[in-house]
Amino acid sequence: MSEAVTQLEQSIEQVASQYYRLVILVGAPASGKTTALQAVAQNLGCQLLNVNLELSKKMLELTRTQRSRQVERLLKEVIASVPGDVVLLDNLEILFDTALELQPLRLLQVLDRNRTIVASWNGSFQGGTLIYAEPGHPEFMQFKQPEAVVVTVGKSVNH
Repeated sequence: MSEAVTQLEQSIEQVASQYYRLVILVGAPASGKTTALQAVAQNLGCQLLNVNLELSKKMLELTRTQRSRQVERLLKEVIASVPGDVVLLDNLEILFDTALELQPLRLLQVLDRNRTIVASWNGSFQGGTLIYAEPGHPEFMQFKQPEAVVVTVGKSVNH
């Protein structure tokens, strides 16, 4: 796991001067993404956010329509409440909920251009393409040449 932590910390330094200060940690579920993010949080003294939990709390009393219209603003509020130059995001599945009609990669890119965002991503990175879920899954998405630094953890399963 220390290899992923080292790669993440190097990637955080690398993106500090880029337009999109985004690092994506890609791996299958239970591949060690959360463990790596926890280690980086401890090493760098930054905060790790559970996006599913934080957004769910904020959207609890909203209607379905209100959720899709306000989710981007709500996530930006959550990010703004976190101190420091680096924000670590885990458990992003809610951003892929088809009812929210989001473009998750674009949202992550524009969350905060003045700070580095490190986000976990359940999927794989193959041939320059970032993949979420599997073909046929309702939340399946793929992004060719994402404008982000991608770090993989665990086995990258080819489908």
